[in-house]
Amino acid sequence: MKSAVAIGTLIITALLLSGCNTIRGAGEDIEQGGQAIQRSAE
Repeated sequence: MKSAVAIGTLIITALLLSGCNTIRGAGEDIEQGGQAIQRSAE
């Protein structure tokens, strides 16, 4: 079960990073993810 979660996490990470053409794009994506987490915590 743990390996399935790890594989799923790796696949999701790879898909997210493949959408980022630059380091700046990756930073923006991470920032948007952080903002979404903050909004859901409120």
